[in-house]
Amino acid sequence: MSIKIKLIWDFRGPASAKTAEHHEIHLKEYITIEKLPIDITGFQILDEMYAIAFIVVNEENMIQVRDALKPHRGEVF
Repeated sequence: MSIKIKLIWDFRGPASAKTAEHHEIHLKEYITIEKLPIDITGFQILDEMYAIAFIVVNEENMIQVRDALKPHRGEVF
């Protein structure tokens, strides 16, 4: 079983929730275009001025996705 890594994009400001929600759409499009074995994406509204979008990748796909999409940070899932 490979390690799963959560790549995260941070959005701040009054439009952060809508921006994170929209960003998830683009993450799903990327998965489809690249035919990646990834099925976990999402967004979370952490407060009214801060939200995140994320994608969970296998360790072997992490560098490809990281270099293409430039997440702000990552963590072990």
